[in-house]
Amino acid sequence: MKIFLEPGETKESIGKLFNIPVDLLETVSDPQIPCEELPSKKTNRIAIPGLCTLPYHVQKGDNLRKLEQDWNVPLTVITRINNLKPDEDLREGQLIWHPLRITSPIIPCKMPYHSKVLEQDIEILKKAYPFVKVRIIGRSVLRKPIYELIIGSGKRKIHFNASFHANEWITSAILMDLANHYLLGLTNGLSGWDFAHAYMDNELSIVPMVNPDGVDLVLQGPPLGCELDIVQINDGRTDFTGWKANIRGVDLNNQFPANWAIEKERKEPKSPSSRDFPGEAPLTEPEAIVMAELARSREFDMVFAFHSQGEEFYWGYNNREPEEAGKLAGMMGAMSGYRPVRTIDSHAGFKDWFIEEFQKPGFTIEVGKGINPLPLSHYDSIFQSVSSLFFSVVGLKKN
Repeated sequence: MKIFLEPGETKESIGKLFNIPVDLLETVSDPQIPCEELPSKKTNRIAIPGLCTLPYHVQKGDNLRKLEQDWNVPLTVITRINNLKPDEDLREGQLIWHPLRITSPIIPCKMPYHSKVLEQDIEILKKAYPFVKVRIIGRSVLRKPIYELIIGSGKRKIHFNASFHANEWITSAILMDLANHYLLGLTNGLSGWDFAHAYMDNELSIVPMVNPDGVDLVLQGPPLGCELDIVQINDGRTDFTGWKANIRGVDLNNQFPANWAIEKERKEPKSPSSRDFPGEAPLTEPEAIVMAELARSREFDMVFAFHSQGEEFYWGYNNREPEEAGKLAGMMGAMSGYRPVRTIDSHAGFKDWFIEEFQKPGFTIEVGKGINPLPLSHYDSIFQSVSSLFFSVVGLKKN
């Protein structure tokens, strides 16, 4: 939601009026005005996060004071949103805007979560929380966008991703749900929790769907006009629910240059398949390249890759992980109930490569338990466990 600015106003005064942390306010200014200056022209606006508006047609007997009481919204807020004077008369049938504070999650993530749902949800979140930065960091084999959401202004850079594997699409829904709850806490508050300091301490990078082509294949079937023989890659099967790879039949979490040759030698099959084929070389697939370039350019302090299933997480690789990782693992296990596992006999994963390349904490979180794709009946229990882990990682503390 955006309002017009009055001469002499500051972000502090606007934040106080709408009860919004100043750091979350985003100025939408004239391009000729330096971005560090708060514009004062009537033609400039400021974005108010965590609020929305509904159209309202003035009824007989309505006036601004009555609406203030009926809506339980300060008169100043009503007049500022509608560009009205406090004593202005309303006309019956006049269209005005009813401001509403967002007090619950606004995207319903508990559903088959394909790339179009993701795009729609990103638009909804961006509109409601305009301080969220949204970037297209690359594109898949089929040229679908790979999105990154950036939330926060802190020095500590934490990265989360989901759906490296196509039939683990529930992880995208969970990660977007976590982002939604975090944004709600920032703008609306949750009793007793200090979201403001978490925002100022951290910069969260969220890539909710690394493998959009694969996810859509699992949930919607082969795309029309695709030149690849998907059925042949799938060993003649027309059921794609077990598909893990990208659309070219390469397992994206076996694509990273951390002892990739070992995985290439021992993995079966030796050609494109629905799962486990590591490619003909490391970093041949656009989705894997994008994730490696993102990690190199952004210099994250730690990364978390959401997978399914197992209700455990892996936090070490070849003794390259720092001491801090073990301490974090202990905390995460206690908060989530998931079992911390230092190492397994596996290479070439995103977490493996990140630890080896940067000697910083990296984690593969195996959410839920069962057979992939996990059913939506497991969603609530997964979210409960993973939300405890997520909020402990970002350092959310009691006031």
